[in-house]
Amino acid sequence: MEQKAGEPRLPVVDVATASQEQKRVLDDILNGPRGNLAGPFLSWIHSPELAQHAQKLGAFCRYHTKLSLRLSELAILCTASKWRAQAEWQIHYPIGIDAGLDERNIELVRLGKEPKFALREEQLIWELVEELYETKRVSEPLYKEAEQYFGIEVLVNLVGLLGYYALVAMTLNVFQVRHGDGQLPFEG
Repeated sequence: MEQKAGEPRLPVVDVATASQEQKRVLDDILNGPRGNLAGPFLSWIHSPELAQHAQKLGAFCRYHTKLSLRLSELAILCTASKWRAQAEWQIHYPIGIDAGLDERNIELVRLGKEPKFALREEQLIWELVEELYETKRVSEPLYKEAEQYFGIEVLVNLVGLLGYYALVAMTLNVFQVRHGDGQLPFEG
């Protein structure tokens, strides 16, 4: 049977026939801070060892970076926009809005346009993501400002968060994971 465009590419793992390793990871995810399997987890479960490491890294990146929820969600949404990751966007958009992000600026992020955040910390997150994705580096002036603003530990955590959510976005895109209504929030 031929794969239809936009349909998930991986078979669903049936808990009844899942391996012990798969069941252990699924239990850890469901009993952890997320409490659900939304996003990349049902793709990663086809490699239980990767799934276990990735879900633990993800729990740290999502809940323990010392960034506020608002700033974490902004970084995640910027990454989702760069990767045009529909499921990542749809999962994190309402969380970001509830955390206090400005809808007009987040719409500009989604469209790949430059937002004008009122708070320097939000603009700084966007500038870091933008420069990192465009040049694959961060310039010395921007780095110094970010280091001064966030501190070394939080800046390291932020870069880790960006890397983790790039992995999530790649997983979602390659395996055509959708969320919600399945409508792509990105053109083309």
